[in-house]
Amino acid sequence: MIVSITGGRGFIGQSLVKKHLNQKDEVRVLSRKKFFNHQRAKLFVGDLVDNNINLSEFVDGADVVYHCAGEYRDKSLMYDLHIDGTQRLIDCSNGKIGRWVQLSSVGVYGVVRNGVISEEAQENPSGLYEKTKAKAEKLVSESGIPYVILRPSNVIGEKMSNQSVFQLIKMIEKGFFAYLGKSKSLVNYVHVDDVVNALMCCAISQNSLGKRYNLSQTIEVEAMVNSILLGLNVKHNFMRLPLLPVRFFVKLFQIFPGFPLTISRIDALTGNSQYKSNKITEELNFEFKSKLEEHFKLLAKLKSQS
Repeated sequence: MIVSITGGRGFIGQSLVKKHLNQKDEVRVLSRKKFFNHQRAKLFVGDLVDNNINLSEFVDGADVVYHCAGEYRDKSLMYDLHIDGTQRLIDCSNGKIGRWVQLSSVGVYGVVRNGVISEEAQENPSGLYEKTKAKAEKLVSESGIPYVILRPSNVIGEKMSNQSVFQLIKMIEKGFFAYLGKSKSLVNYVHVDDVVNALMCCAISQNSLGKRYNLSQTIEVEAMVNSILLGLNVKHNFMRLPLLPVRFFVKLFQIFPGFPLTISRIDALTGNSQYKSNKITEELNFEFKSKLEEHFKLLAKLKSQS
């Protein structure tokens, strides 16, 4: 099997590269940098935002192109990479590849505070990242290339670049945490190993073509915190604070550098939404590796040992 992977140096991409190499597949990786730590992968140096990039050798004859490249921080690059870069890759791939697997995000549904979100839910992205990812999905679906789109929620793992979970673990370890609002709020995460396995299911299943799949697990905030405490091997009894006064306080003080709370973090810890993932489990025989409780416990244990 020949696979071509954009974003192969990223958090998810590196795990995907390793998994395919372990299967003895031919792996091609597109990277902006010449250094790459998987010697058995064939490295193609180039940047998708470059108008003059030549992707012919990278995609020609590939059974699967995984488009995992994404920009999470620099807003000035999001349009160029997610939209223009995707179009460049499409132009070079048409008629040359077996299928396209697009790594997207549940963010394309927008901010949903309550309810169950299935793949049939209306897209309503709010931020620039989410809007450009939704546009990239549209480009892929209208390209004429056989495609599958995977929409994971917040991806966690030992090597994740997003430090918000590790910051939360640190606050819990020090006792600087409080529950907000009503009990049994829900948070949505998925482990990187599950994302990689789901991407590979999308790559080989005939049932997946032309479809979109959510990928997420849900856990109550209290269960997440208890798992983290177990991993840290510490005990704390956290108080519960009313939501409205905390939200007002944070709005006043989040302008100061280093302030640990933001409105988005409060929203993330006080919602009651969940992303329905039974479609991928039923149609592609995908199975989650383990429950979120185990993942948070392990992340906390690793953090305490570092």
